[in-house]
Amino acid sequence: MAVLTGKKAPLFTAPAVSKGGEMINEFKLADYIGKKYVVLFFYPADFTFVCPTEILAFQDKMDEFDKRNVQVIGVSTDSQFSHWKWLQTELNDGGIKGVQYPLVADQSKTISMDYDVLAGEYDFDEEGDFIFEGTPMAYRGLFLIDKEGTVQHQVVNNMPLGRSITETLRMIDALQYFEKHGEVCPADWHEGEKALVATQEGIAEYLAKK
Repeated sequence: MAVLTGKKAPLFTAPAVSKGGEMINEFKLADYIGKKYVVLFFYPADFTFVCPTEILAFQDKMDEFDKRNVQVIGVSTDSQFSHWKWLQTELNDGGIKGVQYPLVADQSKTISMDYDVLAGEYDFDEEGDFIFEGTPMAYRGLFLIDKEGTVQHQVVNNMPLGRSITETLRMIDALQYFEKHGEVCPADWHEGEKALVATQEGIAEYLAKK
């Protein structure tokens, strides 16, 4: 598994569906660089079970992401047409109607490969035929990208394990606090709590007050 933290996020252009049904032929991650923070998350597949709980949970917290100037973007290896159909399906029928942020179609699997979250790989068999080994879906990868386009945080879960949107917001708060104040954020830090100066004296002062 590649570690992208501290490196520039791989850029991409791909079809997507936004605002609950608007088809975009060329959705570009580069459009947000220099303007917004980005939470880019991968999920295995449309019309599944854990995936809608995460996708809807992100939508439920959209006001929190907006006030932090964060663009949420979902990606799976499904087509844009599958995304569109899922977005038109009512929640009580297993759909995600009401989700407004973009869902990107990665049918070529190149985005998932660039972020190293694809649960399999292309190879050649003994006869020399091109094959795919594994599952042609993405793990539950999440990447927090700063306004300069650098990955500052990543987490990758296996398919049965849903992510914490609350923890994602906490990491955004920690990053933005560090950028603004230059102080580092200790274990389980939350907005409004004391951070610390990255020196021996700073850590000693922080631990003495715990």
